[in-house]
Amino acid sequence: MIKRLDIFRGLVFIFLASILTVNSSWGQISQDIKVLRHQAVPMSDGVNLYADVYLPVPEGRYPTIVVRTPYGVQRDGMHQTMIKFAQHGYAVVLQDVRGRYESEGIWEPFRDEASDGYATIEWAAKQPFSNGKVGTQGGSYLGHNQWAAASQKPPHLVCIFPGVASTNIYANWLSMGGAFRLSFNYGWGVVRMPHKIMLPQYWHTADFTTENLKYENILRHLPLMEGDLQSGNEPIQHYRDWLTHESYDDYWKSISDEERFDQIGVPSHTYGGWFDIFVQGTVNGYVGMRNHGATPEARNGARMIIGPWGHGPSKAFGGIEFGDHAYIDMWERSLDFYDYHLKGIQNGIGDEKPVKIFYMGINQWHGEDDWPIPGAKDTPLYITSGGKANSVSGDGLLTFEKPGREGMDEYRYDPLLPVPTTGGNNCCGTPTASGPRDQRPLEQREDVLVYTSDFLTDSIAIAGQVNMKLWASTDGPDTDWMIKLVDVHPDGYAMPVSEGILRARFHEGLDKISLLTPGQKYEFDIDLTPTANVFLPGHRIRIDITSSNFPQFDRNPNTGAPLGSDAKTRVAQQTIYHGGMQASSIVLPVVPVR
Repeated sequence: MIKRLDIFRGLVFIFLASILTVNSSWGQISQDIKVLRHQAVPMSDGVNLYADVYLPVPEGRYPTIVVRTPYGVQRDGMHQTMIKFAQHGYAVVLQDVRGRYESEGIWEPFRDEASDGYATIEWAAKQPFSNGKVGTQGGSYLGHNQWAAASQKPPHLVCIFPGVASTNIYANWLSMGGAFRLSFNYGWGVVRMPHKIMLPQYWHTADFTTENLKYENILRHLPLMEGDLQSGNEPIQHYRDWLTHESYDDYWKSISDEERFDQIGVPSHTYGGWFDIFVQGTVNGYVGMRNHGATPEARNGARMIIGPWGHGPSKAFGGIEFGDHAYIDMWERSLDFYDYHLKGIQNGIGDEKPVKIFYMGINQWHGEDDWPIPGAKDTPLYITSGGKANSVSGDGLLTFEKPGREGMDEYRYDPLLPVPTTGGNNCCGTPTASGPRDQRPLEQREDVLVYTSDFLTDSIAIAGQVNMKLWASTDGPDTDWMIKLVDVHPDGYAMPVSEGILRARFHEGLDKISLLTPGQKYEFDIDLTPTANVFLPGHRIRIDITSSNFPQFDRNPNTGAPLGSDAKTRVAQQTIYHGGMQASSIVLPVVPVR
């Protein structure tokens, strides 16, 4: 397979070495471009990283865009995208990151991207094809690369355009609320990315069609620390390192972009989707730059767009049609951004509102003055019941009035019978579907507590960070609390609009492990994903509470053992409290109805 791939790439590269003529199919552009193949870019330690350089045919010095990828410079339409930039008067440096494809060195995810990005930007700015003004481009891992490089203050960097990207690899990539994102981390970190060249779907001899090697069976293997052996019979060091560093320690802080926002002095443009796995990074990137950017240009130049998408723009997602207008061509948007900052074209970006978000429910875009939305009011809705909120057939209620009477609900969490992942914020080849998928099949379970409001008579709009104040106890030293905010449509469709999870051992902070005292009541502070939704008249607001969401997150064995080390599990008896002095509530960021 590798030989066939190399032959194909070789033929493509021979083609690229010639002058390319592309007709008017892209915005009436009809420019020839040229490609300089396999250009060596030296790093500070002597390692050479290799790039393809796309250029307009006329000799000259052009504003330059740097793109650094671990997925191969010819993957997924990259070539066509770089051609378009060159046709519009940009030089483009498209590079394989350290240890990937044609570049030298050893790839350790995330850990060299800051210094290598700095060196590449400065190399590009000093080439005869560049006018010294450099911007960066790309989404997902490529977006993180931009944040990392920008934090090193490259003198020739002018602007960055990171999309669908994490800004804290621990807190909004590897985990959420300290719970390990199993299906994504395993699928990306073990199955797809451990070696120099990413092979389609699988690597080595792993056959995911056989019974023993079905993906869902592999993800059930315990202990997690040996999970890498199940698909390829080979230990993957970075995966094991991730499990070993289960809290937000110096291993993670050293590569966190959020620790260095105050070092970034250039305008940024983030974009993402309400159902993207990295939506928190999208928001944190904008907020971090708006509030902590190193220069007025960085703070005033921050921009953000979030649509009803997953890991990229779309018109429909997760079974819901949001309309043709929901899609935004982010390449066109990035071109406008570069034209404004790298060419000085006054196209209005400097005058527009900095935030553009899509309100689900009414399915409309709105420009906002900032994030959090100015004037948003944190509004609690309280859970209550007669003691039997188990499943949608139970008596769980959600109310704006704080219940005076104290009560509780109980359920049994068995890690061997977890609640299956259905929709939500997931991504990228995992075996579970993402997005606003109907939650009713899950809400039939006795280990899911369901609290539903009355039918609404007026619209309620929310935009911002959702938070759960949960009073709860468990009979062991650790467990998970999984929360979903659901918009129940008149036909019963239960559409999730926000979700959050907390591994209870992190109730004092993600950088501190503190096991629980069995049976003790705690107030847990659980952040859910940011969202924007209008709950319409005739709809109901619902909260689902449980202790698992597998395989999106690993199953907490309830033992208190270090992450990935335990092959044993125990059943946990869970108690949720409400009313009186232990009034559990979901706090919604309510804004004026759009």
